Amino acid sequence: MFFVRTASERDLAKVSVLLAETWHATYDALYGADKVSEITAHWHSVPALKTKLERKDSEFVVADNGKELAGMGYVAMLKDRPKTAFLRQLYVLPRYQRQGIGRDMFAELETCFPDAEYMRLHVEPRNGAAISFYERLGFEKIGEATEGGALGLPTLVLEKRLDF
Repeated sequence: MFFVRTASERDLAKVSVLLAETWHATYDALYGADKVSEITAHWHSVPALKTKLERKDSEFVVADNGKELAGMGYVAMLKDRPKTAFLRQLYVLPRYQRQGIGRDMFAELETCFPDAEYMRLHVEPRNGAAISFYERLGFEKIGEATEGGALGLPTLVLEKRLDF
């Protein structure tokens, strides 16, 4: 059984490995293994994750069973939209997907920002499983964007009204 808890610095190496494995399983067919390796080296390195962990207006969680991590999630408030929390990452290892771990992490994350009125996220338009997951959580498509600066990855923008 996995429980959701706040991540700590000692988790970051495991989170980096978890993200690399999950990204390769999800995106190799879309972007190619080399591109996925480039992205994960840039976005999911321990120093990049440490920066997220240290950000004040954010929450970083992991799903832990005491032996291994099955998932991670990260939300930060948008600076230009003070009432909007941005779900930047929510990943579950493929072997643990469809067991409620992503839902449990999301349930924790959506309660961490009581002043937020909305939660927003970006998702790869060809990732039907993720889009379906987020729609079941109450998200709706509100637009399109490009993620990753020079990497230029297309994304759908989804948003959910938070009702507390």
